[in-house]
Amino acid sequence: MTTSEFGDLALSGVADDGLARWLADIRRSNGPANRVLGVHRVRAAARARDDARPPGPYLPFVRNLVIGDLAARLYRPSPGPRPLVIYLHGGGFVIGSLESHDGLCRLLARTADVTVLALDYRLAPEHPGPAAVDDATLAFASAAQNLPMLGGDPERGVSLAGDSAGGALAVLAALRLRDAGTPAASLLLAYPNGDMTLSEPSVESEGHGWGLEADDLRWFVEQWIPDPARRADPAVSPLQADLTGLPPAVIATAEHDPLRDEGRLLADRIGAGGADVRYRPHPGQVHGFLGLGQLSPASARATEELFRDYGALVHQPA
Repeated sequence: MTTSEFGDLALSGVADDGLARWLADIRRSNGPANRVLGVHRVRAAARARDDARPPGPYLPFVRNLVIGDLAARLYRPSPGPRPLVIYLHGGGFVIGSLESHDGLCRLLARTADVTVLALDYRLAPEHPGPAAVDDATLAFASAAQNLPMLGGDPERGVSLAGDSAGGALAVLAALRLRDAGTPAASLLLAYPNGDMTLSEPSVESEGHGWGLEADDLRWFVEQWIPDPARRADPAVSPLQADLTGLPPAVIATAEHDPLRDEGRLLADRIGAGGADVRYRPHPGQVHGFLGLGQLSPASARATEELFRDYGALVHQPA
């Protein structure tokens, strides 16, 4: 790990200098909080970041689809059937799109050797929770009914994956599917939101100067669940739910992430509920490292390793 001189706060323990430079730039810029900017300016800034991202790896088959009224995008690494994974993007339930995670979905499809179906679910505050969970379960039902046409493998079923807010949506959808008797085949959760009450210690200990501010995190949750009394509802807060009987999962956290403790607790409790859980903590990493590979070789390696781990899970003999 790197001990860096970048920024006013110590960056000891950051994975590499590329990540340290990125963090130092964020600390120097010290822009307005989300609650000051408001939804429209937060989204405009997010779109500008998306436009600046380098393209992801080439895939032989990428196709835009519509599921109900929702846009979706299908990524296939080869013509043959592969395990199908529905990907739910991060973005605090407020930002994010098919474009923001296009490169990531391409990399997941290629590295894990899976078919990826990315979903442009409805965003808050226009569509508060659990609207996005409704969208995820709708997409799951549609994919399950059309697996051969989508390039999925009927023997492997349909899996759910997501990062950050998308990780929370994946768990919540998996719980609904469990209760309906149509379980997901597996889960991939990268630094997921787990507790909408934001009660775990890492929210404060890692919520200042590491790329995701605690107050911005609170603002995101406020948009998705405006009523504070509902933030402990199992329908919107995974750690408040009964986590027994979920499918095998790969769950990743980052050391310098306000959501670190929530992700670790999700791994512990899903595992205690009987699932095969492969927990992958990432020392020196920050929230969002899956999207930082162009800046940090360490983040690029961590992302590749995580996707390879997930590929090993979904391709293991039945």
